[in-house]
Amino acid sequence: MTRDMSGRWTACKMTGHAGQAEWGHDIVCSAVSVLGVTCVNSLETLCGVIAKIEDNREGILSFTLPENLNKNQEAQAQLLMSSLHVGLQDVAQEYPDNLTLSIQIRRETK
Repeated sequence: MTRDMSGRWTACKMTGHAGQAEWGHDIVCSAVSVLGVTCVNSLETLCGVIAKIEDNREGILSFTLPENLNKNQEAQAQLLMSSLHVGLQDVAQEYPDNLTLSIQIRRETK
């Protein structure tokens, strides 16, 4: 997941397969996929925020939040992204050999 220098969640990229079980039976991969897809769908359905999908191939979900959200949309989007972070942390703690969660800080470029 990515934050900007102010701490605002800006993006998320999920890649690879967890390797916890055979393809189609991997509960870690399923959990991570459900968390990511639910976040993207909830951003649109509940907040009216259309995340920019950077990549959505098998084993990859990468999306970025728009920058020009109104105050209400921003607050809601940040809450959903924080919820995604909590969910991913929980899965990573339960299955540390199968999921690595990293937070990147995006430096402002001008």
